[in-house]
Amino acid sequence: MEKSLKKYFWFFVGPTLLCFIISFIIPFIYGIILSFAKFTTVTDLKMTGFNNYVLAFSNPDFLNALWFSIRFTFVSVILTNLIAFAFALMLSGGVKGTNLYRTLIFMPNLIGGIVLGYIWQFIINGVLSFAGVTIIVDARYGFWGLVILSSWQFIGYMMIIYIAGIQNISTDILEAARIDGAGAWTILTKITIPLVMPSITITFFMSVANSFKMFDQNLALTAGLPGKQTVGVALDIYNTFYGRTGWEGVGQAKAFMFFIIVAIISLMQLSITRKREVET
Repeated sequence: MEKSLKKYFWFFVGPTLLCFIISFIIPFIYGIILSFAKFTTVTDLKMTGFNNYVLAFSNPDFLNALWFSIRFTFVSVILTNLIAFAFALMLSGGVKGTNLYRTLIFMPNLIGGIVLGYIWQFIINGVLSFAGVTIIVDARYGFWGLVILSSWQFIGYMMIIYIAGIQNISTDILEAARIDGAGAWTILTKITIPLVMPSITITFFMSVANSFKMFDQNLALTAGLPGKQTVGVALDIYNTFYGRTGWEGVGQAKAFMFFIIVAIISLMQLSITRKREVET
């Protein structure tokens, strides 16, 4: 069996690996090269060293967008995972109509970001109309609008992952804890959460990455208004690359720095949560 696997390994893996190299590795490496050049098309490159990075960091728009994304990610990740975990606990206890509730909660994840942005813009503006304002009047409205939109979209997906982790906990452990007199809070904090840490690791990793990379929802809901105060990093990179002639290289430099920042934060989060995982 092992010899057969080795024999046909490259036959099955080769095409996928080739597509991955062509569609991801090569463009990624070429993107790094472009971040050190000034260009309008890929045929008129002029290498400029670290000039694009200097321009990126000297541009307050990028730093403001980065700070906005960090604040948004922090709030969104915590809120999304708390609510998703709460739903997972409730829908893992044999509640009548569980499958229906799971489906309804998961459905927002199937809707595209642009559509969600316009839907929530309509809803939020409808609520704010009673005060005679819109979502783009105050940056706080845009910030919390994005938090609500993001949480509503991803709670269902994270909930499914939490449910899988909770259902994987041995019933013998839970019954033994109850026999020993452990209450609901003790079981939750001392048994359920530690044993669900692998799921928490996955959901936090995905939440952090999704929140930092949010673009289409940001574009549709506020488009960065008022006055670029609700621009996330992904939207700022888009505006730099396509909105300022001659700044394509700066936009590419911002994109590469964004990749490094998200990778570092995600790896730190993975390291912290994995240390808390319990082997069963």
